[in-house]
Formats: sequence, C-alpha cells, structure tokens
Amino acid sequence: MLQARPYDEMSTADGALRAPYRQYHSWLDRQSPETMHNKRAEADLVFRRVGITFAVYGDKDEDGSGTERLIPFDVIPRILTAAEWRLLEAGLRQRVRALNLFVHDVYHEQAILKAGKVPAEQVLKNSQYRPEMQGVDVAQGIYSHIAGIDLVRAGDAQGEGVFYVLEDNLRVPSGVSYMLENRKMMMRLFPELFSLHRVAPVAHYPDVLLENLRSVAPQGADNPTVVLLTPGMYNSAYFEHAFLAQQMGIELVEGQDLFVQDNAVYMRTTRGPQRVDVIYRRIDDDFLDPAHFRADSTLGVRGLLDVYRAGRVTLCNAIGTGVADDKSIYPYVPDMIRFYLAEEPILANVPTFNCRDPLDLSYVLANMASLVVKEVHGAGGYGMLVGPASSTQEVAAFAERVKADPANYIAQPTLALSTCPTYVEQGIAPRHIDLRPYVLSGREIVTVPGGLCRVALREGSLVVNSSQGGGTKDTWVLER
Repeated sequence: MLQARPYDEMSTADGALRAPYRQYHSWLDRQSPETMHNKRAEADLVFRRVGITFAVYGDKDEDGSGTERLIPFDVIPRILTAAEWRLLEAGLRQRVRALNLFVHDVYHEQAILKAGKVPAEQVLKNSQYRPEMQGVDVAQGIYSHIAGIDLVRAGDAQGEGVFYVLEDNLRVPSGVSYMLENRKMMMRLFPELFSLHRVAPVAHYPDVLLENLRSVAPQGADNPTVVLLTPGMYNSAYFEHAFLAQQMGIELVEGQDLFVQDNAVYMRTTRGPQRVDVIYRRIDDDFLDPAHFRADSTLGVRGLLDVYRAGRVTLCNAIGTGVADDKSIYPYVPDMIRFYLAEEPILANVPTFNCRDPLDLSYVLANMASLVVKEVHGAGGYGMLVGPASSTQEVAAFAERVKADPANYIAQPTLALSTCPTYVEQGIAPRHIDLRPYVLSGREIVTVPGGLCRVALREGSLVVNSSQGGGTKDTWVLER
C-alpha cells in the first residue's frame, strides 16, 4: 500500500530544503507579503484581459448561459531537477510508444488480445472502440500524436518521492496553452528569477507541435496544409484552440469551413478551395463525421472518415485512440510495455481495482471509504468519489451506483499527492499538485521539459481539476 504521508516538493521531513529549491527559497524569503500579493493580482488582471478563461459545463449564469472562470494562477513554481526530468522523459516515451503499438494492434492483428494479456471483451466492447478503424493503416502507425500523461508523486516508506502515472490522455488532451501562458507570466512578473536559474524553455512547443503535425502528412504532401478543427467558441477549451492555431500560424476552422470532394478534404477560403492534409482535431470521435458516427452532429465534416481511411488526410489524434485511455484499460499498460517492447516499465501505475472483476468489486465495496472510485470514461474530476473526503451517506450512495454498473468503475488507493508551497489568501501553504507533460509522436517522440502543473487550492483537497476549483503553476525543469 502507498505511504499516506505527502511528499513535500520543497522540504524534507526534517525541514531541510531540497536541492532544486534552495536558491528559489532564498529569493522568496526576501519578498514581502505585499509584493507577492500584488504580483498575484497583476497575474489575475493580465489573464483576464487576455481572455485566458475556462468554460465550466453545468454552471449557469442568471441568464442561463455557461460561466467563464479565470483559472487561478499560483506565483510559486513547481521545480524539477534535470535528473528527475530525464527519468520522466524516458518513462513517458516508453509508455507512449507502447500505447501507440497497442492501438495499432487492436485495430489489426489483435496479438495482445489473442495472448490474453488484455481481456478482449474490455477492448472490443469498449464504447471507445471504433470498428470503422479495423484494418485501417494510419500514417506511420501513429495514433496518439499528442498525449497528455498525468503524473503524481507520492512519498515512499523512506520519505523519498516516487512518480506514478495516474492517467493517460490520448484523445484530445488539453491544457498546454496554460503551460505556455504560465511561463510567459512568470517571466513577466519575476524576470530576475530566470537570471538566477537555468530553466529549460517551453516557448518552442508550438513550433515542435507544428513540425510534428507536418511530419505525419499523407505521402506526396510536400508542403502540407495543417488546420486546427474546433467545435467552436462555446467549447470549454476554445481559448486553447485559438491560441495554438495562432501560435502555429495555421487556420482555426470549424466543420462548416471544410468539405469533402473527389476523395479529399478542402477548406473554404476567400481565394477558393484549398486542399487540407493534416487536421489537428479537438472534436470527439462521435461528432467528426455525421455520415458514420452521430447523424445529428453539426460539428464535423460529412465524408471525412472515407477520406481518412483512404489515407488522403491525417487526423491527429486518430479516430479510435480513446480505446487506450479508458480507465479500465489503464491497469494493463505495464503489460503492454512488456509485450510490445520487451522492457520493464520505467514509470509505475497506481494499483487499480477493476470493478468488472467480482473479486475486485467485493474489495471496493467493502473498502470504498478509503478508496478513490472513478468512472472509466469520467473526466474533469466528475463522476468520482474520494472516499476519505466523503460522508457515510455519500459513500453509500456511490456504492449503489457502482453495484448497478460495476464495469463502469475502477478504484485506487487514496494517493497522498505531493504538496508544493502555494500562495493562498492566508499566505504560503502546502497544496496538493499533479503534472501533465505533453508527449508528441511524429518522426520522433518529443517532450517539452515540464508540463501543466495543476494545484488543488482548497486545503486538504486532492482534486486538482480546473473545473473543480483547481489552479495552475509554472513548472521549471532546471538544466543543471
């Protein structure tokens, strides 16, 4: 069982400063509370002016429209050493390689299913499995071109921190715009810190992403046209869609801006139709093509799947990739690494109980008050129970939901997520954090040092999601 005591990112149990924070802590000690308060207020003002907000589904203003929230930004960074990042980078590359091989396999030979390493029923009857992709060869065999892998650190028995993969996001992972804007904000507020520390840059991410997208264009596209397909301005991540398109210098399009003709995809422009080679899509599978998926979708492009299956356009990420980021598939990723790569996993999974298994279900129901229970397709902190933070009545009600549909749930021990000093109303206090690095797969597998660090701003809370009141921090990877 995992150690319950949180690992403090800045200090050891006896109060000694960890190496990457020593210089920063010395600087922080010299800052007055008024200075830090004013810097935080400046960040809020700038983010609001720029429009860096997050639309929250389910919340409504008085006029019935959805709410737009500013994602709180914390002015104290999360700092990683170069050695820590090398370990994470190696583990992330290994994991994404195996996941891409798994998705290719389940839509082709299904060797891993035949070998019994992953239950066939969990894949072939999964709601994210797309029979339309069976036998389809995608560009370079890459399905998840942009992956967001959620990591947490927990303390072990010796008081050292161990990284765990909490979740794989392989469909339309979001949040990278906040990683980039957080860095810009820290450089604006505290330029002196970047002369004191050699922090690995992240500003080149849009260039790396564009090169990655261009590298998987269909054969014969020597100067490929790349577009970003968005559901539109009412989507919760629309700011990010517009931001990334602008940073990459590509067109931001909606479904109505594209059409299929002569087995190719075209974009409507003021100069006439323009052939499109690569679509970075931020729309779920169900809405991509009303001819093959949801017939009532107005967000996608009729006939897109036919062009895609013919290899005449590349979709990033591929249709059907969601079968690998289902939470019920997550427990099998270490076996995927062994099966496809003949390697031991570098990054550990969190121990997971699959409630579709009768023995696991029995354990979960008996111990729900001490577990975190999640819907297999849940996201954003919704559809989950944090047992230790829930009342007896809440646990009992959630148990009934699990009993009614066991296959829809997994459960894990309640991890003591590491804490990082965070500037809150009462001053500086520890708050739980996670980290979402972004892994790009094209000709090579590339990571940008760091990622999106999310912080649970409520004292004691383990839920870091922005939709649940969480905030973000800049993540520094020191180059030495």
